Amino acid sequence: MTVNLSKGQAISLQKSDGGTLNAVRMGLGWKSAPRRGLFGKRSKEIDLDASAVLFADKQPVDVVFFRHLVSDDGSVKHTGDNLVGGAGQGGDDEAIMVDLQRVPVHIDQIVFTVNSFTGQTFAEVENAFCRLVDETNGQELARYTLTGGGQYTAQIMAKVHRQGSGWQMTAVGNPANGRTFQDLMPAILPHL
Repeated sequence: MTVNLSKGQAISLQKSDGGTLNAVRMGLGWKSAPRRGLFGKRSKEIDLDASAVLFADKQPVDVVFFRHLVSDDGSVKHTGDNLVGGAGQGGDDEAIMVDLQRVPVHIDQIVFTVNSFTGQTFAEVENAFCRLVDETNGQELARYTLTGGGQYTAQIMAKVHRQGSGWQMTAVGNPANGRTFQDLMPAILPHL
């Protein structure tokens, strides 16, 4: 059963049978919003990018994004850059896999971001979402809809952080501006 997350809402990443999740996928999907033009409606290609920044004691120690597809320790992997988005059918256009059992013990938070590399605002994007999926069985655990458009070019989507001996996900949903994860670092830090 999927939990539709709202800004700031947290969910535990414990399985309903009391076990813990071993591997999760943070998926990102979107499509370009149609624009009215001289010759009818058209869509402009939009390049959204998913990134995962790994933190140890509030310090960034690694990042996974379109130019660095695998974390240095191999626990976090990006599936590759999608330059145009999808048809809005609900599938992931970009995804980041996290092997929670392999994440080094000093990594205490992983923050997921999305940004418009081509500079369009979220007002020009439709059906944008991020979701967390149990990689072992494909079950969607949580979904965060990037709704409302807006004149910003990035979003701090969610974070996965250690909670006792397990992990928890918190939907952040904070708008920001920037073309890459580096541009978003000042906006990420208050959420750690």
